[in-house]
Amino acid sequence: MSRIDIAGAGAFGTALAIALARGGAEVTLWARAGATEMQTARENAKRLPGHAFPKALRVTGDLSDLTSDILLLAIPTQKLTEFLTIMGPREGTILSCAKGIHKATGLSPSALIAAHAPEATTGALTGPSFAADIAAGLPTALTLACTDDALGAARQDRLSTPMLRLYRSTDVVGAELGGALKNVIAIAAGAVMGAGLGESARAALMARGFAEMARVAAQKGARDETLAGLSGFGDLVLTCTSDKSRNYRYGLALGAGLVPDPGMTVEGVATAEELSAHPELDTPIADAVAALSRGQITVHDVMAALLNRPLKPE
Repeated sequence: MSRIDIAGAGAFGTALAIALARGGAEVTLWARAGATEMQTARENAKRLPGHAFPKALRVTGDLSDLTSDILLLAIPTQKLTEFLTIMGPREGTILSCAKGIHKATGLSPSALIAAHAPEATTGALTGPSFAADIAAGLPTALTLACTDDALGAARQDRLSTPMLRLYRSTDVVGAELGGALKNVIAIAAGAVMGAGLGESARAALMARGFAEMARVAAQKGARDETLAGLSGFGDLVLTCTSDKSRNYRYGLALGAGLVPDPGMTVEGVATAEELSAHPELDTPIADAVAALSRGQITVHDVMAALLNRPLKPE
């Protein structure tokens, strides 16, 4: 039986653990807190209630129990450095499941992992997916990005299940940027809908948002086809159109003039801040999201500014 370790027992990490254990793997899930309770109750009642754990899934609070040659890190990007410092050096394959840019360093999750675990092979598992869908066994497709294609193929085989289909890529930069940048656009899309500006405005925002994503990704060395795939366009569509998305819900609250839930992880805010700190990048939507999140402007100010930009070819 294949063995897989997952660090991070939030909704997504738990969902992956359930899906992989259901698919035939022996899975160890590390939780920062509440491991004993989850192991006893056989569910994650706090983050993913109603989804029972398969027998092959074990929950632990001890990092020394993570001994598989494959480790999935379902740790939020802004908390990744803290976890990696605690974890210490490690070999094998470490795949990030986080979506974002580390605000303090400007690094991607896989680059952070490589800096802390230089003996490991790093990559990313990303794409359009909601934890509840994966845990429920609904069909989901993700991108597995690894610079070593042969290793990626081997990991693709071990991490795929009948309902969790992985597509392989060697463009780790593009796959991670797609997952990070779409969060910014999802906040903007939520703000548009929260402010009552309508679905036509959201569609226009998504289209121009994708163009912004593609520009940034190209400047950072990503391949065009990666952004047009699951980890870019696919994830953008999902998170800009469903209130299951935390980033979209955050934008909805901002657009409606409400205070977003302070306990909700919203990776798009830090990513927007990082992009807006680089004036050489042409990112009007990210700049607007950053200012909107700081409370410096309103959604209607943003729309007026965007609509008054010089007319140009598409």
